[in-house]
Amino acid sequence: MKKPSDAVKKRAAKKIAPRQAAKVEIRKLPTGVRGLDEILGGGIPEYSFNVIAASPGCGKTTLAHQIVFANATVERPALYFTVLGEPAIKMLRYQQQFSFFDESKLGSAVRFQNLSDVVMAEDLSSVLAEIIRVVTATNPSIVVVDSFRTVMRRAVAQANEMEMQEFIQGLTQFLTSWEATTFLVGEYTEEEIRGNPLFTIADGLFWLSQVAERNSVVRKLQIIKVRGAASVPGLHTIRISNDGVQAFSRTLGMIRERANLSRGPSRLSTGVPDLDEMLGGGIFEGDSCLIAGPSGTGKSTLATQFIKAGLLKDEPAVIAIFEERPAGYIARAANYGIDLSTPLKKGLLEIIYLRPLDLSVDETMQEILDAVARIGAKRLVIDSLVGFEMALSPGFRVDFRESLYRMIGALTGAGVTIITTVEVEDSFTGLPFSQYAISFLTDDIIRMRYVEIAGQIRKVLVIIKMRGGNHSKDIREYIINDDGVSIISPRQTGYTKLTSGAPDLCSHSVESPPEPKAKRREPTSEESR
Repeated sequence: MKKPSDAVKKRAAKKIAPRQAAKVEIRKLPTGVRGLDEILGGGIPEYSFNVIAASPGCGKTTLAHQIVFANATVERPALYFTVLGEPAIKMLRYQQQFSFFDESKLGSAVRFQNLSDVVMAEDLSSVLAEIIRVVTATNPSIVVVDSFRTVMRRAVAQANEMEMQEFIQGLTQFLTSWEATTFLVGEYTEEEIRGNPLFTIADGLFWLSQVAERNSVVRKLQIIKVRGAASVPGLHTIRISNDGVQAFSRTLGMIRERANLSRGPSRLSTGVPDLDEMLGGGIFEGDSCLIAGPSGTGKSTLATQFIKAGLLKDEPAVIAIFEERPAGYIARAANYGIDLSTPLKKGLLEIIYLRPLDLSVDETMQEILDAVARIGAKRLVIDSLVGFEMALSPGFRVDFRESLYRMIGALTGAGVTIITTVEVEDSFTGLPFSQYAISFLTDDIIRMRYVEIAGQIRKVLVIIKMRGGNHSKDIREYIINDDGVSIISPRQTGYTKLTSGAPDLCSHSVESPPEPKAKRREPTSEESR
C-alpha cells in the first residue's frame, strides 16, 4: 500500500482540525472612581452580574451611584431599584453633595424605582415579576438593586432555600440576557460571603470593609473576583471625599512604566559645591538619597538647597512636608537666601503639606506622584520620614519599611531624583543611619552629626554610601550660615575618632584618595523593562 505523502497528511490534518472561534472582546465600563479602573484591570466588564457587599458605613451606596452617573446616558439609561425604609429623595439628598452627582440626568438617564411595597407585601416570584416589568418598560443598560440584602431578609421568612435559589437564578438569567450590567448592593459580613449562592453566581464581587485601630478608621476594598479581567489582588485603601469614593491601589507605582533614564554621567548638583565634589560631581540623576542626622544638623536646609539648585536651572520640583506648614517652610528657606515663593507662582514648584493623622502610604504616594506628573518634576524632597510615619494611620505603621520600598521604587521609576531626610539620635558612640533599617532602599547616604572638638559642639558630614559612584571618604566639618550649609575648607584632618562624636587630636594627618569603584554602566534593555 502506497504511503501518503507529507502534503496529503497536512491537507488531511487541516480538514479534521477544529475551527477556532473568534475571540470575544469584552467592553470595560469606567467606574468613575479614581484608581478603581486600574485595580479592576481596565474597568467593569459590560453585561456582568456584580455584588457590592459591605458592612454599614463603608461607602457601598456611594460607590454604586458613582458607577451609575459615570455611565448613564439618555440612550443607555440606568435603573436604580431602592429597597429601603426611606424614600429615594432622602438618599438623593445626601448623594447630591458629591461632585459626581449630575442632577440633569435624573428622570432621563438615571431613573429610580421603589421596590419596598412589593418586597414587603408579596413573595419572591412577585418581586421578580416586578423587576422584569420595569426593566422591560425602561430598557436600561445598568441595573442596581439597593439593598438586595433587604430583599433576601424578607424572603427568608416566607420562602425556602430552593425558592431563594430559583429567584437568584431567574434574576441573573433575565438581566444577563437583557444585556444589562447589574449591581446588587447589600450589607453582608465576611462570614456570610462564604457558601452564599448569590456570590457563587456573581461575575464580580466587591468587598468593602473598615477597620478601627486606636483613634483611626481605615476603609479597605478587595476585589474578591471579577470574571474576564485581571484585577489587582489584595486589600486597597479607599477614602470617601467630596468627590465620592477614591481607591488607592496597593501596587500603585509598581505597575507604571519606568522612565527612560540616562544613567550615565548625568548628575544633579546638591547646591553645595564642596559636597558635589565629595560626591564625585553631584547626585546621579534618578537616585534616591537619604540625609540622616539629629535635630538641628541642617538636613532640611541641605534638602532645600538641593531644590534651589534645580530651580536656578528651571527644573521643576516638589517638596512634601509632614511637620512644618508651607508658610513656615518658605519663611525659613528665605532666611538662607532661598526664594521659594516665586517658583511657586510660576508653577515650577509644588509644596505638599501632608499632616492628617490617618493617611495611608498609598494615598500619600498618589498625591506625590500626581504633583510630580502635574509639573514634570525632576527633583523631589520628602521631609521627613519621621513626620511621614507619624502622619500615617496606625495600621500602616506596622509595614512602614515595606511601604517605603514601594514608594521609593515608584518615584525613582517615574524618573525623579529624591532626597529624603530622617532624624536619628547621636549616641556619641556609633553612627546610625535610621531607626527604620532602610539604608538598602536608597542609592546614596549622607550622614550629618555632632562632634565635640576642643570643648565645642561642631557639625561634620560624611558620604556613607553612593551606589555605583566614586565618592570621597573624608569626614568634613561644616557650618550653617546665611547661605545655608557650607563645608569648611580646607579639610580638617587633625583629629581621629570623629565617628565616635568625641575625637582625639592626632600629631599628623594623611589624606588618602577615595577607593576606586566600578564605573556605572548603562542598563540593558531587559533591565530597563
